[in-house]
Order: sequence, then C-alpha cells, then structure tokens
Amino acid sequence: MVEPPAKRPKFTRGQDDYLPGNIIEIEVHNFMTFDHLTCKPCSRLNLVIGPNGSGKSSIVCAIALGLGGEPQLLGRATSVGAYVKRGEESGYIRISLRGDTEDEEIVITRKINTQNKSEWLFNGKVVPKRDIAEVIQRFNIQVNNLTQFLPQDRVCEFAKLTPIQLLEETEKAVGDPQLPVQHYTLVDKSRELKIIERSIEKKGETLNQLKALNAEQERDVERVRQREELLAKVDDMKKKLPWLKYDIKKAEYMEAKEQENDAKSKLDEAAKTLNAFKEPIEKQKREKSRIDAKYKKLSGLINDNAKKRLETLEMESQLEVQARGKKKEIEDLRKQETSRQERIIKAKEDFASVKLELENLPAYEAPKDQLATLKDQIVELEGLATQKRLQKSDREKTLFQQKTKMLQCLDRLKEMESTKNKLLFALKNSGVEKIFEAYRWLQEHRSAFNKDVYGPVLLEVNVAKREHADFLEGHVPHYIWKSFIAQDAGDREVLVKNLGPFGVPILNLARDNLQIEPFRITRELHALGIYSRLDQVFDAPKTVKDVLISQCGLDHSYIGTAESDRNADAVSDLDVNDFWTPENHYRWSRSRYGGHKSGIVEPVHRSRLLLCSDAGEVEKLRQRKMELEESVANLEESLKSLQNELRLIDDEAAKLQKEREEIINVVQLDKRKRLEIQGRVEQRRRKLESLEKEDDPDNIIMQLNDKAAQFHAQRLKCALEFKRLLLDAVAFRRSFAEKHMASIEFDAKIREMEISLKEHDKFALQAASHFEYCKKDVENCRQQLIKAKRHAESVAVITPELEKAFLEMPITVEELEAAIQDNISQANSIMFLNPNILAEYEDRGRQIETISDKLEADKREQACCLTEINVLK
Repeated sequence: MVEPPAKRPKFTRGQDDYLPGNIIEIEVHNFMTFDHLTCKPCSRLNLVIGPNGSGKSSIVCAIALGLGGEPQLLGRATSVGAYVKRGEESGYIRISLRGDTEDEEIVITRKINTQNKSEWLFNGKVVPKRDIAEVIQRFNIQVNNLTQFLPQDRVCEFAKLTPIQLLEETEKAVGDPQLPVQHYTLVDKSRELKIIERSIEKKGETLNQLKALNAEQERDVERVRQREELLAKVDDMKKKLPWLKYDIKKAEYMEAKEQENDAKSKLDEAAKTLNAFKEPIEKQKREKSRIDAKYKKLSGLINDNAKKRLETLEMESQLEVQARGKKKEIEDLRKQETSRQERIIKAKEDFASVKLELENLPAYEAPKDQLATLKDQIVELEGLATQKRLQKSDREKTLFQQKTKMLQCLDRLKEMESTKNKLLFALKNSGVEKIFEAYRWLQEHRSAFNKDVYGPVLLEVNVAKREHADFLEGHVPHYIWKSFIAQDAGDREVLVKNLGPFGVPILNLARDNLQIEPFRITRELHALGIYSRLDQVFDAPKTVKDVLISQCGLDHSYIGTAESDRNADAVSDLDVNDFWTPENHYRWSRSRYGGHKSGIVEPVHRSRLLLCSDAGEVEKLRQRKMELEESVANLEESLKSLQNELRLIDDEAAKLQKEREEIINVVQLDKRKRLEIQGRVEQRRRKLESLEKEDDPDNIIMQLNDKAAQFHAQRLKCALEFKRLLLDAVAFRRSFAEKHMASIEFDAKIREMEISLKEHDKFALQAASHFEYCKKDVENCRQQLIKAKRHAESVAVITPELEKAFLEMPITVEELEAAIQDNISQANSIMFLNPNILAEYEDRGRQIETISDKLEADKREQACCLTEINVLK
C-alpha cells in the first residue's frame, strides 16, 4: 500500500516582506568584469538594467555559481576558473539568504581561483559542497531548472521544452519535492495497469480457444493411442528381427570355420609330400652344378689356348714379313747408290742459285721518322679523345643526377597534389558538395582568363605550424576557404557564370582600397608575450593574402604565448583589440552608449580544414621542375655535341692508324721475303751436307743380313710353341666332351623327377587355393557377423524385459516379418487426419494449465495496481 503524500508546506512572508530562501544580499569580488560589487535586492520583483557589457549577466552568473550551480548550466565557459577577473588569481561570491525567521540569516560563500578550484563556506565556516546542497534543497532552490532559473544563453533550450517537460519542470519548481516523484509513479502505474488488462483479456481468449480445441479432439486422441500401441508392438518385433538375422550369420560363420580347418589339414599333408619329392631333385641339381663349373672352366682353358695359338701364328707372320722387308731394303740400297751422286750434283747447283738470289736482293730502310710522326699524332688524338670521354662521362653523371632530382621533384609534386585532394575532400565534407567539379573546371579553363585566378583559397594557403592553423581557421569565415579569387572584372563575370551552379563564392581583389598595417611588435607587446601577427604566419600567393587581409583584418589580429593569456588586460591597454593565445581568443570592443570597454573570450578550436597544406611549396616545386627540365635539355644537347666531336677525333685517329699500319706492313713484307730466301739457302745447305754424309752401302747391307737371320730364328721358336699349344688343346677337348656328357645325363634325370614333382605341386596348389577360398569365406562371414551384430545393437540392446518379450514372438525370420506386416496393417486401418494430434493434445493441455496460472497471477497484480492508483489519486 502506498502511503498518502504529505501536504505541501505553506510559506508566509514576515514583517520584512521576505519569504524563507529569498536572496537578501549579493557580494562579489574579482568576478568577471567586477572588482567588487555589493547588491541588495528587494523582497519582490527585481530588475537589473544597463547597457551592453555593463555586467548584468555577471550578476546572474554569480547567483547560479554561488547557489551550487556548475559552470556548464550557464552555457558559457566550462571551468569555474574562467569566471575569475582577468589579471587576478582568485575571487569569491557571497550570497545571504533569509532563513525561516527574520533573525536567521544564512550566508553562503564560494571562493574560486584560476586553478578551477572552489572552497565553500557556510556562515563563515568551511564546509563540503553537499552541506551547501542540502541548504539549497531545503528552500527548493533549483538553479538547474529552466522554469525557475533561466540564463540568457539557455533561452533556446527553454523554448525547445515540450508541454510535458514544462509540466515536469514546473512541478519541480513549485516547492514539494515529492510531487514530481508521485506524478511519475502514477503515470507508470496507469501504463502498467493497461498492460495487465490487455494481458488478462488476451490470455482469457487464448484459454477458451485451447479448451474448445481439446474437447473436439478427445475421440481422435483415443484412436491415436490404439494405433501407437500397435506400432510399439511392431517396433519391438523389428528389434528382434536383426538379432534373428545375427543368429543365422553366426551359424554360417561356424560352418565356414570348420571347412577352413579341413582345408588347412589337406594343405599341410600336400606340403609334406611335395617336400619329400623336392629333396632328391635338389641333390641332383647341386651335383650337376659342380660338373657345369668344371665344364665352364675347361671351356675357358680351350678358349685361352686358341687365343695363344692365334697370337703365335700372328707373331710368326710378322717375323716373316720383317725378314722379307730386310731383303728388299738390301736390293733397294744397291739400286740407290747409283743415283746418290747425281743428287749431290743437283743439290750443289740449287744451293749456288739461292745464295746468288740472296746476294742480289736490294736493302730496304724503314721510314722511322714518318712512323714516329704518325705515332705522335695518334697519341695526341687519343689523349684528346680520352679528355672528351671524361667530359662526356662527367656530363652523363650530371645528367643522371639531374634526372634523378627531376623524378624526386615530380614524386614530391604528386604528393603535394594528393594533399590538395585531401583539402578538397575536407571542403566537401564541410558542406561544399561540388567543390571537386568547380576546381576541375578551373584547371581545364585557366587559359581562358586575362589574369591569374586562384581557388579554392584553402588550397592556396600554407601554414607551417598547427597552432597557427587553429588561429587562422578560427579567424577567417568558412565561406572564404571555399571561395575563388579573380583579379579582373571580366574574369569575375566568367567565374560567376560557370561556377555559380557549384555553390562556391567568387571574390574580386580591389587593390585601390587596400591598406595594410605595417608589421611591428613593440617592446611592451613583446614583454607581454606577443610575438607575431596573423598575416605573418602563413604563405600564399600575394593576391590570396591581400584578399584575406582585406576581408578578415588579419593585419589587426596578433599572436601571443601563455604569458599573453595571463596578461590579457594589459595587452588590451596597448590598443591590441584582437589577439590569440594557445588556449583562448580575446576580442575587445567599446560600447557605443557609455564608452565602456568589454571583452569576449572564446576557447581555441582545433583546425578541421587547414592541414598545414604546402601551396607555396607546390609553386616552388613547379619552378624547380621547370629549371631541372631546362638543365636536362641543355645537358643532353651538350652530350650530343661532345659525341660528334669524339666521333670526328676517333675517325681522324683511325685514318692515321691505318696509314701507319700500311707502312709497317711494307717493312714486314720486305723482312719476310729476306727471311724466306735465307731459309731456302740454309735448307739447300743442309740438304747438300746430308747427301755428302750418307753411310757406306756395304756396311748397311751387312747389318740388314744379320737382322734377317735373327728374324728366321724367332720364327722357329714360334713354330715349336704352336705345336705345344696344339697338343694341350686336344687334351682339353677330350676332357670337355666327358664333362658335357655327364651334364646331359644329369639333365635327363632331373627332368624325369620334375615331371613327377609337377603333379604333386599341382595337387598342393589346388589344396592351397581351396584353403585361401575357405579363409576368405570365413573372413567374409566374420565381417557379416560383426555387421549384423552392430546393426542389431544399434537397433536395440537386449535387456531382461526385451528378452522376455522376444520369447513370446515368432522364432523364424519369415514368421516374424509376417507378424510385423499384420500389425502394421491393423495400425494403418485406424484412420485419422492429423498425425501429430496426440502431441498437440498433450501440449495444449500443458498450455491450458500454464495460461490459467498466469491469468490468476495477472488478476492479483491488477487488483494491487488499482489499489495503488487510488491511493496516489
């Protein structure tokens, strides 16, 4: 049961006309634009009126922060340190509230500093923030409720509240903290009640439908149960069938095993008989092998004897030929002695004629001076050619280096152009859908303009440092980055006409009205951390930079360090009304009404478009590429010139070398002719001396007769050796014939024994074949038995109950299969429409029980919910 809510407490005004929780006094020190301020609001409506920048919003901020609010609810700075006055380290907010009585005064103090730290005091004593929150909650002060406290920076949020949200916020603001809680509880209970009612209605309908369906199917369910009993009996019979087949296979296996044992005994008997026949055959074969070995040895001796006889006959023939040759030499010597004297006379005449020819040959002097001159000229030309080749090698090396540099430059240029694609994608993602088409159109039609056209501006700007990119992007409006710049009125009209459909702005540079402040940093500014100006931190074509300065005032926006952040007020006193620091952007302005000076501080956001592009670097790379191309062309032309000069020098050297070689050939030809004649003289002289020194023919004839007698004696020895070898051959032949006849007799005996062995071998093979057949049959029966057992076990494992049921069934396969068919026919004769009717019937019964239980639970829950709603109402 929900207890009835307590009534909302009533507050009445005292004699001082204040309500409990009203603000009596506000005191701020070093807070935003105030050095020190004390404000005492009245008990009713209070209005704060003043010009822009006079501090109206500062008082509202002090109330919110002093009463426990966080900086985020004001919609301004996100840290409490940002509300400390510039140039000060700390400040405080003190708010006095009226208590429950006129004498009770509640003073809440919040001390803040630039380190974003807060210290809370309650009536002068340091307390944790939760104590302050309890005091604020006690008076139902809700600075985070837009219906009770509405800062000007959050008006748009208030306007977006729906009526339901306004009601909720108003309930929170009226004073009773339990009211919104009870409201939410009532809404949740009402919603829960509707859900329960729909659930009860739906479950009741479902329950009635299920009961009606079960009543209709009770007769069909009974028939299904009869059929299932018959089918269960069929299943039991089917379980016995594979076990009967297993028993049959087992009997077949035992029979095959007996046949295998019988075949094995017959095979062993045949093997013993076969071994008894093989032993004498092997003995005969060993004896024949011994005789064959002797037979082969005699055959080898006969062959060696025949070879030696052949060699002896050949030696005798050679000796006969040599003896005949000596006799023929004796006859030739006797014939040659007559012609030797004639040859001596002829040799003397030839020697004299050749000697005379040598003496008559004229002397030839080689032109040494001419050869030396030609050699010097050739050396000089080769030195000049070597010098030209060195020059060519140096220039080829320089050309290779220049081409390498040009390739590196081209690669770098491609990388820079890919950087342009990244910048174009950044512009497209920021909302400029057709920036690629606009840029492509400009590249294709650059030749159609009178002067250079630039754009988009983002591609033309190169910022070296990331923080400078943050400052520049934060200062320049977004539309300028996607703009195209023309320097001629006609060019601007062409751009507007063709780029207008792409949604990009067109800017025109007006140099007549352009006045740029000279860049100068005074000592005072430098001491406060100011080190540069926004127009000095980026590179761009002069036209682009002039447009940015004229459109955005970059020459009036300075850049400082963290020191400038700490001395922002001092910087503004030096007539610097716009400057950037690593954390903030400061802008100062004077009121048109009272001349009051006010400042705006905004945090620095990271750059999303400027990716430190290298537009200036691209221009330098293009210039460098043109220089390298010109240098490569000049080097190639120089190489061609050197090649031509080197070819002329080589041709001249070749002509001189050819002339020198012709002179040398003439000298060598003369030398060869003289040497040839000298050789002929020497040859004739040696021939003459040889003829004169020949031996006496009688001595030679005597020596030849002695050698012929020696050859005849050696022939006699060969004849005696041949006779001895012939006698040995006859003995070898006789022994060979005896061994050969013995081998033939052994072959005949072995063949007769092998014929008998083959018959026994054939019987043994038949026994072995029969044994293998029986063995395979046993293995086949064993596999079928294993398969039948596995099948029977997979169908059913025999249990005592199942074995008892098997005894009541037929004992043969045919009878069992007939009984199975009879029971299946009886089961099939029971007709019904739905095969799953029994499962559906039982499942529906379980659903009825479940839904009935849930329905009772929902009804109980409905009663409890109604009771709670009545209490809340």
